[in-house]
Amino acid sequence: MLSARFKPWHVPLFLGKYVWLTVRKRPVLVHFEVTLRCNARCNFCDYWKTDASAREHELKSYADAARFFNPMLVTFTGGEPTLRRDLEEIVSAVDAAVRLKYVTIITHGGTLTPHRARSLWDAGINQFNISLDYLDARHDAARGIPGLGAKIFGLVDGMKEQGIDNIRFNTVIKDDNLDDIMPIVRHADSIGCGVNLSVYTDNKNGNESHLLRRAHLERLDGVIAELLAYKRANRGVITNSDYYLEQVPRFARGEVTEPCQSGIRTIHVDPMGHVKRCPDFPTDFHWSEFEAYEPIACNKCFYACRGEAQAPLRFSRVRDVMA
Repeated sequence: MLSARFKPWHVPLFLGKYVWLTVRKRPVLVHFEVTLRCNARCNFCDYWKTDASAREHELKSYADAARFFNPMLVTFTGGEPTLRRDLEEIVSAVDAAVRLKYVTIITHGGTLTPHRARSLWDAGINQFNISLDYLDARHDAARGIPGLGAKIFGLVDGMKEQGIDNIRFNTVIKDDNLDDIMPIVRHADSIGCGVNLSVYTDNKNGNESHLLRRAHLERLDGVIAELLAYKRANRGVITNSDYYLEQVPRFARGEVTEPCQSGIRTIHVDPMGHVKRCPDFPTDFHWSEFEAYEPIACNKCFYACRGEAQAPLRFSRVRDVMA
């Protein structure tokens, strides 16, 4: 499911850049949090409480930071990044600043249209990641946006009509959607989309209501086994590494004790240009004063910036990321 923009011969180039960045102790993936504003009302996140006046302090360009880090992967996130009316200019400037890179965006999809998606695609976005945790009205309720689920699937159709061939769903594994995970994967496959999975954490605002409970662990084992089997039989649909999926039950059981590598291979740059090792950590310094992070003993989450950062480097891993 690799975008037509990318060819198989790009993979060794990206592997070479990965090694180069690792030797230089620079992050491979940089998340640019272009805004902390959001128009959703998720109960596990407080970004929607950000005052509208915060826009006055948002950087107009991330090109200098992108040029400084020269990452292999760039993700535009938030808050809800599509609330930035100048997002195309931001993306285009970053695209011009870094020669060899893969650019993604994470959005809830509620404010995105096929036309806007095409303009972002033309500006340099290589992959759209749309949050989707349920296939029914529960998704609307979870995000606080009526009709969101139906809008997302209509949006996907419209984006494909616009020639956008690289869309995936970001799905969070929660206590109440274990039986929805495989249906989401199969539906994504049926409409030509991919799926990237992560695990729920209460680290954002202390909401424990979606945490995986011990009563769910046996069912979780079964879901992960199904995901791995589906991934191996249908390459390009599930874009997590095998390693990440295999570690999810360990995390749920409290068995993951390895030092967290977030901040080493991945960093976050907030709307004012300050760097943090993890989306739920405070900032440490301005990007221009960047200092290499060291691993820490933190087991509060199993986000991709933690779990995937620990995944061993394999040829298939780059293919998974760019699927």
